[in-house]
Amino acid sequence: MPLRTTRIQRPGADYEIRVIGQTERPLRDLYYALMRLSWPVTIAAIGIGFLLANAVFALAYTEVGGVAHLQPGSFSEAFFFSVQTMGTIGYGAMYPESFGANVLVVGESMVGLTLVALATGLVFAKFSRPTARIVFTREAVISPVNGVPTLTFRLGNERGNRIVDAQIHAAVVRTERTTEGSKNYGSVELALVRDRALSLSRALVVSHRIDEHSPFYGLTPEQLALQEVEIEVIAVGLDDTSMQVVYASHVYFTHQILWGARHVDMTSESEDGAVLVVDLRKFDETEPSRPIAGFPYPR
Repeated sequence: MPLRTTRIQRPGADYEIRVIGQTERPLRDLYYALMRLSWPVTIAAIGIGFLLANAVFALAYTEVGGVAHLQPGSFSEAFFFSVQTMGTIGYGAMYPESFGANVLVVGESMVGLTLVALATGLVFAKFSRPTARIVFTREAVISPVNGVPTLTFRLGNERGNRIVDAQIHAAVVRTERTTEGSKNYGSVELALVRDRALSLSRALVVSHRIDEHSPFYGLTPEQLALQEVEIEVIAVGLDDTSMQVVYASHVYFTHQILWGARHVDMTSESEDGAVLVVDLRKFDETEPSRPIAGFPYPR
């Protein structure tokens, strides 16, 4: 089987990973390929498949003949007769009257039932597949929290439902060189101050303390850029509406890690303290933070 080059678009990433030497199995992976298609492309694929199948049978009817009131050699009339047969419409103006035409009708009926079943299953699977509308802040920030340098980002749920028992995992991926001089990509999981939320409804602040156990400890912004650091984040939880597990992922690149900045507060209270206001317009906004003595900041 030939080896081909495939491209994988990473969630939240602005570049693609090219995999060379992957063995393609298009028929075995056809279902997963169709599930990844967008709705417009899926509808178009179903429509094109339907038209192609009818065109093939139209050519067969033109060649075999034996259909009443079908002009010999007329592809358009044969095509319309095929559509009526596959769609089980049956106006009665055209009908098979020879053995060969009846055999074709039987074959087309079987193909039509199969195509309808496949299309119905695909549409239902895509429609019922649970998806999460979890958003992440545009940048991750590094600022002091209780006197400790802390990496922070926010995530939120754009839907009005709740994601129950939401779990957040984060890992830093960076370029490393061994003592032998070879280059590889190492991944270290980040210890989060809070990696679980009983319920995710609007916004959640996720933090990682940069102490002696952190992979960021002692690094400067220049060193992070040299190591091509990326932060991969995955959020998993149970959708309280569909009662199914949903997840979302995001990647922060080096240029999306802001040093000496903090996210603007989104919550405030009314003057009488009776109303808590959550301003989602400030979700991505940042502001300069107080520097920490001895902690490297961009110059």
